[in-house]
Amino acid sequence: MKTRDVKIINQGQEEEMEVWGYRPCPWRLALVSVGVVCTGGLLLLLLYWLPQWSVKSTGSSCSLREAHTLLLRSTDEFKQWFRARVHVMSAPGQRPFHHLPSSIKEHDGSRPQEQAVQIHYFTHHSTRYYWNEGLHNFESYKGLEDVRVSCAELYSEHANGLPPLVQEYRRLFFGENEIAVRVPSIFKLLIKEVLNPFYIFQLFSVILWSAEDYYYYATAIVFMSVISIATSLYTIKRQYVMLRDMVAAHSVVRVSRCRGDKEVEQAMSTELVPGDVIVVPANGMIMPCDAALVQGTCIVNESMLTGESVPVTKTSVPSAGAEGAESFSLDQHKRHTLFCGTRVIQTRFYSGEMVKAVVVRTGFCTEKGQLVRSILYPKPTDFRLYRDAYLFLLCLVAVAAIGFVYTVTLSIINNVPAKLIVIKSLDIITITVPPALPAAMTAGIVYAQRRLKRVGIFCISPQRINMCGQLNVVCFDKTGTLTEDGLDLWGVQRVENGSFLSPESSVNKEALCSSVFVACMASCHSLTTIEGQLSGDPLDLKMFGATGWILEEPTQEETALHNPIMPTVVRPSPHVVMEPCEIGIVRQFPFSSSLQRMTAVVRKLGDKHMNAFLKGAPEVVVGLCKPHTVPHSFAETLEGYTQEGFRVIALAHRQLEARLSWHKVQALSRDVIENNMEFLGLIVMQNKIKGETSVVLRELQEAHIRTLMVTGDNMLTAVSVARDCGMIRAQEKVIVADALPPKDFHPATISWHHTQTAAPHKDTQRD
Repeated sequence: MKTRDVKIINQGQEEEMEVWGYRPCPWRLALVSVGVVCTGGLLLLLLYWLPQWSVKSTGSSCSLREAHTLLLRSTDEFKQWFRARVHVMSAPGQRPFHHLPSSIKEHDGSRPQEQAVQIHYFTHHSTRYYWNEGLHNFESYKGLEDVRVSCAELYSEHANGLPPLVQEYRRLFFGENEIAVRVPSIFKLLIKEVLNPFYIFQLFSVILWSAEDYYYYATAIVFMSVISIATSLYTIKRQYVMLRDMVAAHSVVRVSRCRGDKEVEQAMSTELVPGDVIVVPANGMIMPCDAALVQGTCIVNESMLTGESVPVTKTSVPSAGAEGAESFSLDQHKRHTLFCGTRVIQTRFYSGEMVKAVVVRTGFCTEKGQLVRSILYPKPTDFRLYRDAYLFLLCLVAVAAIGFVYTVTLSIINNVPAKLIVIKSLDIITITVPPALPAAMTAGIVYAQRRLKRVGIFCISPQRINMCGQLNVVCFDKTGTLTEDGLDLWGVQRVENGSFLSPESSVNKEALCSSVFVACMASCHSLTTIEGQLSGDPLDLKMFGATGWILEEPTQEETALHNPIMPTVVRPSPHVVMEPCEIGIVRQFPFSSSLQRMTAVVRKLGDKHMNAFLKGAPEVVVGLCKPHTVPHSFAETLEGYTQEGFRVIALAHRQLEARLSWHKVQALSRDVIENNMEFLGLIVMQNKIKGETSVVLRELQEAHIRTLMVTGDNMLTAVSVARDCGMIRAQEKVIVADALPPKDFHPATISWHHTQTAAPHKDTQRD
């Protein structure tokens, strides 16, 4: 195979593949047909197992443009081979986002035949790849991101929807917006199972034993095989059906689609294409696609994708400034994207306008679609178990070959009849390689599947169950997995004049209600009201609940009467303080796991200036504060809390310039606001370990399986929790290493110390 004929598709991606083109060769096909007849079908079976041989032996190499069949090979360490048939479709353009010719638009969709373009395409793992004349290669289309549309262009060019002709045109490339899990027929599953090399060898053994009159043993093996195959087919078929039903639930719904600035029409979700604009109803919906929010705010439950039951607030994509000029990306703009399969709980819309979202991806290209594809087409695993199993079989084959040669040689010397030589020699192979092995393995896997099913675990690739016995490391999240979901407020430690005050167990008292510290606790969060109940991150709920304040969100009628947007308001409970004190949350910068902080811009009723409140990881918050506002004992105080297993949150505050208006604040980036802050103090939260945590970890350790904790919390907090639950034994020492990159002409440094001591050893790396 010539290297120059190789093309790469999905270059740089996880599914990168090499591709070669082939066209039918009549004389090669005729030779293969003769070979199949002469070998009694064994050659056909071999070509079924080796698709690369099948394609090469029946076709001749050609360019991809002329190919009828494609040979694909993954570029990862597994080097899997696939074959795909090339199809041809007619379309008025080459690519889905090209502008349609004006002559086609004038004919109102009835395009002349000469306008049609023949486009070659193939389908692999539920993804279509189309021929690109410019690249001389096949490429796949994901959605609106393919044209590198900026966030601002989502408003200027895509906010009014698509005309019907453009929708039909794009539907030719993207197909219907559905994640269709096709359940294989029993016949296909049977063929795939029976044509496994183990079962073919078993069939060969049964025929051989029948020739030697071993009828009872042959019948027993056949009976075991039939039972195991039938049970396996039934289990796989049921789990395919269950997966299809789970994916299909709520996947086809009626949606409101925008056409123009004001016109709204009803359509089926299967008709949506990238570029369409849909209206998200006030009572919520289950998203049928991935869409970028361009108008309004949504509260979304993303537990289907992330497993987190905490609702997430989605805001519209930035429309101006440096953020608006960025190309829209699902990875970078998750906070502004409604993902397929997630449930929109409620929406907020302003000045009587609708909540709108631009469709970005559909079908299997969505996040939900990618998740389903990973289940339907799992990547092979390079586990040592499989490598050892193949080595074991090769050893058995080698022993069988030696026995075969020895038996044949000895029989010829002793003038044994030819028929008996063949039977006895082949019998050596069936004795060395146990033919009952696949039936026994299948029975064990089916039994394991039933046990897993009882606890709600399903698997449509049963062979992977064997790998579970080879696990040697299990990683756990801390919060909500090893520890309880909820947090309890242990206390706070405020700062005044650059020094820590004594710890306080409660902030819900009149003396503290007017303090900046409590105002920060009450307003720096992402909580919202859903059906009259506060909802949001458990830490935010505990922190806000400890203040005793009340959160009020504007109603639909109130927002329709005001422009700009009416802010969310927090105020103390009238039972605690009699003086009126209302704080409006003007803008929020949501919590970012990479930045480890969140910020809220607020205005107190009667004040002429706004304030910025910041909360986050103590080490991060301190780096954004004025040095003289941070107590000298900060490091010691923080270490004392973390060594006892407490979760510590730091608060900071900054008064903004009086000239900043509401509109100017909306355009500011968080980097401009999050600097020169004044350190306010620490919130100390207690997170209790679950009762079953220690028992489970002990079972894993007794099975010689290593346990690890993965957490974003403070290192010393994680170490304390690990000791309490038994992940780290009492006699074991833990070394903490801190690495700092070069900065301001200072060399890179690495420091390390035991968790019990505070004096670090230091190693300096010089450039």
